[in-house]
This record gives sequence, structure tokens and C-alpha cells, in this order.
Amino acid sequence: MEVLSPLMPPANGRSALFGFSPRPTSPRVGLRSLNNRDMEDNTTAVPDVNNTRTTESSGVPPPYTIPPKPRANKVLPEDLKTPDKHVERDPRLIRLTGVHPFNVEAPLSALYDEGFLTTKDLHYVRNHGPVPLVEDSEVLGWEFSVEGMVERPVKMTLRDLLKNYEQLTYPITLVCAGNRRKEQNMVRKSKGFSWGAAGVSTALWTGVALSDLLARAGPKRGARYVCFEGADKLPNGYYGTSIKLTWAMDPERGIMVAHKMNGETLHPDHGKPLRIVIPGQIGGRSVKWLKRIIVTSAPSDNWYHIYDNRVLPTTVSPEESANLPETWKDERYAIYDLNTNSAICYPAHDETLSLAENTESYKLKGYAYSGGGRRVGRLEVTLDQGKTWTLANITYPEDDYRLAPQDDVLYGGKLDISWRESSFCWCFWSLDMPVSRLQGAKDVMIRAMDDSMNVQPREMYWSVLGMMNNPWYRVVIHKEADTLRFEHPTQPANIAGGWMERVKNEGGNLMNGFWGEKVLGEEATVVEQEPVKEISMVNDSVKRAITIDEIRQHSGENEPWFIVNGQVYDGTAFLEGHPGGAASIFGAAGQDATEEFMTIHSENAKAMMPDYHIGAIDPTALAQLGAEPESITSSSPRPIFLQTKAWSSAMLVAKEKISPDSKIFDFALDHPAQTIGLPVGQHLMMRVRDGVTGEAIIRAYTPISEGSDAGILRILIKIYYDTPQNKGGRMTQALDGLPLGRAVDFKGPVGKFEYLGKSLCRINGKERKVKRFVMVCAGSGITPIYQVLRAVMKNSEDPTQCLVLDGNRVEEDILLKGELDAMVEGGGGRCKVLHTLTRPLASWQGLKGRMDRALFDREVGGPPEERDTMVLVCGPGTMESSVKRIFADMGWEDEDILFF
Repeated sequence: MEVLSPLMPPANGRSALFGFSPRPTSPRVGLRSLNNRDMEDNTTAVPDVNNTRTTESSGVPPPYTIPPKPRANKVLPEDLKTPDKHVERDPRLIRLTGVHPFNVEAPLSALYDEGFLTTKDLHYVRNHGPVPLVEDSEVLGWEFSVEGMVERPVKMTLRDLLKNYEQLTYPITLVCAGNRRKEQNMVRKSKGFSWGAAGVSTALWTGVALSDLLARAGPKRGARYVCFEGADKLPNGYYGTSIKLTWAMDPERGIMVAHKMNGETLHPDHGKPLRIVIPGQIGGRSVKWLKRIIVTSAPSDNWYHIYDNRVLPTTVSPEESANLPETWKDERYAIYDLNTNSAICYPAHDETLSLAENTESYKLKGYAYSGGGRRVGRLEVTLDQGKTWTLANITYPEDDYRLAPQDDVLYGGKLDISWRESSFCWCFWSLDMPVSRLQGAKDVMIRAMDDSMNVQPREMYWSVLGMMNNPWYRVVIHKEADTLRFEHPTQPANIAGGWMERVKNEGGNLMNGFWGEKVLGEEATVVEQEPVKEISMVNDSVKRAITIDEIRQHSGENEPWFIVNGQVYDGTAFLEGHPGGAASIFGAAGQDATEEFMTIHSENAKAMMPDYHIGAIDPTALAQLGAEPESITSSSPRPIFLQTKAWSSAMLVAKEKISPDSKIFDFALDHPAQTIGLPVGQHLMMRVRDGVTGEAIIRAYTPISEGSDAGILRILIKIYYDTPQNKGGRMTQALDGLPLGRAVDFKGPVGKFEYLGKSLCRINGKERKVKRFVMVCAGSGITPIYQVLRAVMKNSEDPTQCLVLDGNRVEEDILLKGELDAMVEGGGGRCKVLHTLTRPLASWQGLKGRMDRALFDREVGGPPEERDTMVLVCGPGTMESSVKRIFADMGWEDEDILFF
């Protein structure tokens, strides 16, 4: 690879290779046309038009918009404990993924109010990880390469780029492919976080045409793609993607390698010091912190190119998508050009309009954009849900830059798009609407159409990543006394509000074709359920007949076999991987486990069973196993209650309500001296029978009793009641309905974790020392956490440190709070408990909000080098999934995180 020589690529280099009409050329605008003092001193240039050769510098105001003056920001307190502690940011930005990584959008009204050009302060940001630290003194020496299928590979610095290539300045709108994703997440949760409608911004970008760099390098025959790779190191490698080479070489496309934004050196969040900017395509193709440009014969094989920025078929669910690698690699589903989209910015969400003031009209306002250089040709407004439409007025501030004088230079770059037919910026629409018409309407909706007649659809196209969402934008109008109140579809991130959330909470179907609202005269619709897919749990090639004697030989911990629906399975290979620990399989060894297995296990677990299938047991032998008693009641003073291979019955003797939906259930064991027999950190199985069908209902619970307690077994259970919208919990409601004196069956212990004391624990049979437990829980998930915490705190000689992070909705939902407070008080500084509420009252003095990345960054941080900390997690499935993802992003290994 050669280092760049001071050679300007010929203007006809592009046309010679690809037959494109070359961009009009002018005397080279290089380093000498910049604010030289700023660049040589390696300080950040500011957008001062007096330092640029424009019409304004000669006393004539330019015909185009100059960026607003940016704010003087500082590093925010929430960023100080993150890898981005060097990045100054605007506090108005709405964080969509917690504190870190930094993914933000501006409040929609604030974005619109800034006008055509967006400052760095409010420009949306999409970061996948930490922002690379590039000191000002390192900017000009930043190296990048042009390599791959080229005749002349090049390695150069930003100083070379400034000195030897023509500089250009273009207005370009960037849009995240996830813009408006929260609307999709309201319908069905996608794999993406919840963007509102402000994932779009416009700036003046200064840099070098990518086509000039490629012409200098000389793509070889057979080259078809250009790949880009940044300096941001992520869990799956450096971020990278690709576009077609023909696009990269087309001057009309305006793709550039940019080093300035609105006249300033790039802000760290926007790629300091160098990035790709691709007009008309999704922002995910405009790679930041550019290090490599690679010309290839095939699309990028970068993980982020394949598994991000795609619209998979709507039939693919989030669960299915995890097992479809070839579908992800299918370039037909990759997103490049933006689709047509628009939004209503005014009226703003929850804005009110007084009817008492006799205002005659209200000006509706918003933005629209399209992709691939296509211009939005019309914006239509309807007040009757699409029966009739009115054309709005559209302004195109981008066109003002086409009026720039010949050889005009702005921020060191030639400003000339007069020759270009493409449109790469958003436009603004407005319509004066009589208030009387608004007063008579249920809602206002808009749709845009570009010059290729691509029009926004009425209905949403849901997909697993939630990208490219562009149905009609709808704002609901509420009549409240003498005012009108306007309600947008959603609010970004986890901010509450919006008609979609309201309709969903009211039980409406957002995909019923009428935005979830019942149409006048509509009758109840019966939704036909899809037939349940039968999952085969057998290997059809296995024909072995297994005798009862063979089953009994495998009823222990050595090669445990068990039976489900008359088929025999060898659990040996899954002893270590079973979520319930090896004890779950040992407890079923040599037994007919059909009822337990079919009641407890998921469809995914059932689909795995053919891998463990070894044969079938004959009906006579199965009948012999079935003749054994279902449960055991001690006729003699058995010292330990729980049995691993048999159900034991205990009588319900008391219920104590401790919160609006939680109770402690007391069960009397066989005799007062009988101990429970549950190791610390493990749980037991409970079985009750459905009062109508007799069907077994089996669930796992962790008692609040200690394993050594005798006579009484106490279990704290949260009751999930039926609501008009959702079915409640079968098990919890069945238990709640049991009268005193009724027997319940128990079995155990099960679980892969056991705390042995004094920092020693056992996981899947292997001992491990820990110095600290981070305990994350929500709701009744506190019970296994409480069990381990109590064991640590009870022993004053146990040095283990414990941090408990407990999430709930309201203060009344906090379970065992008094017991936890007592442990903190008597723990000698070994224990810290933090509660956070998502719906706190004004009087709440503790933490507020969900347990998110910000909380974990602040209170936990990354994994210690010594690997002496374990994270214990118990709560709802969604919470556990979120914790797993966040801690993985923070660098924690799977073996350091345990889910009860």
C-alpha cells in the first residue's frame, strides 16, 4: 500500500471508469481555503462566515441558510462514569437506550424549531458503543486507507485529504432507519429500541467526494461494492457496512468523506475526525470514525451489515429470527435508500388550542423526506381518515443552495449543487386549517408522495427490527371543554403518552385497520386462532424398545434416563446446561416425568427432545411405573420433607396478605420437627390441580423459610389476577383460591446454584469463590435473592459484599422491605439495597425509573479483572432478558451471571 502523493484525480477518472457525467470542476479548494489557523493549531473550527469566501463576506447576504449558533455544552454528569466521559453533550436530547451507549433524538418541536439546519446539539445520534477518543492534536494525523480490489491502494491522513483533494460543502439530511420505530413497538415488540419521529436531522457537511478517492485508487475489473469500517470496537468487531460501487462513483449521489459539520470539526458523536456521509440513504450506511474503505466483489461480511439495517419479511418473529442466518444474509432485505416519510410537528403532542379565543385558523406544520435523491412532490392532509385530502404547501430550503454564486466557498468547501437534479434534504410543509374543521374532526393525518409516486401507506409494515416505519402520521384530536388537545401516536424511549399506548391499554387492536378504535356500529369480531403447531419430540429413526429393568438401572445420577409420553430420553448430555440444574434431571431419573415436563417446559425445550431420544418403553412397564404413588405423606417421622423423586404433600394452614396482590402461604409439614431440606439458593416445585379439569399446574418457587426451618413452610407469592385485557396466572390464582386445610404437593430441591457460606458457592456441581454478589430482582423475584442475602448477613464472619437492586412499580409492591432494611442496618456495611420505582408517588424519596443501563453503569460498572463477582438475577422474563443484554454490553461474561 502506497502513501498518498500530492496528486489530484483527473475529473474524467469517474467517467472513464463508469461512464458518469463528471461533476463540474473548479480550481482546487484544499487546505489553503480553510480557516488555516484553526486547522494548523488543531482547534475546532467554528461556523463563522467571515472566515469563508461567500457572498455574505462581500456584504451580500447569502441566498441560503447558515446554521444556527451552537451551544457551549459540557460533559454531563451521567456520562462521567461511562466510556464517553470525554464527550460534551446537550442535556435536551432524549436518551433512548439509557445512559450508554448514546442513542438520542431531540424533542420533536425543538428539532423543528431549529429550522432547516440542525446544530450538533440537537442532531440525532446513533452509537453502537463507546465513542473513540480522538484528541484535537491527533485530528490532522488521523489515518485511513483505500484498499481491496484497487490498482493503487492508498493510505493517507486527514492532512493529505485536505491538501490534495477538492473540498465540497453540501446540505444533507441524515435519517436513522429506526425513525418512528416506537409505533411498531407498540403493535409488537421488535428487536430495536424506541425511536420517536425525531431520528432525522440536516447539516452542512464538508469533505471530499468519495468518487475522487476511488478514482485515484482505480477499482479493478470485477469490483462491485465499497465497504466502510470505523474505529468503534464493538462486541462483534468494528462497525462496518457497504454500498454498491456504482453508487459510490456517481457524482449525482453526492457521497463524501466528511471532516466538518456546519463548519466545525466533527463532534465526537458524529464521527470526529472523519466519516462517510451518504445522502438519501439510511444513516447506518454513513460510517463514523472512518478507518478503512475496501473495494470488494461482494457485499460486506461485517456482522453489523448483516444483522442490522434490514427489513425482514413481516412473517418472521423475533424468536424465529435468531435461527435464520441465511435470511439475514439475503441482500434483498438490506435497506439502502430511505422511503417516503413525514411527520406532524405542530400541533405538538398534548398541545391545546383554546376555542374561546375565536381563532379562525391553525397552521399545521411538519417535515417530509424521501430517499435516493427523490423529491417529495406532495404532502396531503386528511381530517376524515382518508376519505378526502387537501394539498399542503411545501418549501424546499435545499433549493436555496442551488442559487449560490459560481465558485462560492462555504466552510472551506465548494458550494455548488446547481447542476444536480437530486434532492437529499428534508422539506417543510404547512397548511392553514380552519379551527371549525379541526373541531369537527376526530384526527388529522398526513401522507407524502415523492416524484417516483412512492406514497406513504395507510397501514404499518411490521418487521423484526422495526425499521423504515412510514404509515400515515396520525394525531388524534380530543375535545375537552372549550379546548382542543392534540395527541401524537407515541413519545420516544420509555416516555409515556400517545394514542397508541392509550388504545392498547384500553384493549384496542392497533392493527384492526382503524387505528385500534372501534368503528360506529362495529360488532364484536371473533379472531380465528391459528392451529397449534405440533412439535415432534421423537427421533423417528430410533426404534429401540427399553425395559423397566433398564430404566431402573438409570434412575440415579449416572446416565439419568426419564420418560415422557412413553418415550425414553437420556439426560446425561444436558446435565450442565439445564436451566434448573442437574438436580432437575436427577429428580426425574427412572420416572415417568410426562406431567412435569409437559406442564413446565417451553415449546423450544420440547423441540430439542429428539436429540436426547433413545427409545420407547413398553406399555406394561409404563403401567408399573404409573402404579407408584403420586405423592408421599410420611407415616413415620421422616426428618426431611422434600424428596427429589417423589411429591410430598403439605396442608395449607394460613394466608397472610402483605400487599394488594401478594400473600404469604403457610404449609404445615408432617410433624413439628421435620425440616424443609432446601439448600440456600435452590427452589422447589409446587403442584396443584385445576378444580375444573383436574389438570396439574406446576411451578417453581423459592420459600422465604430457611431450609433448616422445621414444621412450617412459608412461601411468598405474587397473585396475577385476571383483567379485562389479560388472563392472569393459573397457578397463583389457583393457590389464592385454595381453602385452608387443602393439601398441596411439593418436590425438590432443584436448581443449579447453591450458596455454601463464607463466599463459597456451588454452580452445576462446581465450587466457586466470590467476594461480591450483585443481586438484581423485580417483584416476587426478591425471594431467591432474599434467601441468599439472608444466609450471607446471618453469618457475621461471612465477608461477602452484597448489592441488591430491586425494581417495582409502586412502593406498595416492594416485598420484604422491612426484612431487607433490617439486614442493611445489621450487616456491618456488607449490604446495600436500592429500590427503584417506575410509577412512584411524589413522596417517594428513592430511585425512579426502570432498571436500565444508566443504573447498572452507576451502581455496578463493568466486571472486575479478578472475576470475583457474580450477578444473581430473578424477575419477569422481559426484565431478565433486558438485564442479560445490558450486562453483556457492559462486558460481563455469561458464567458470571446466574438466572434463578
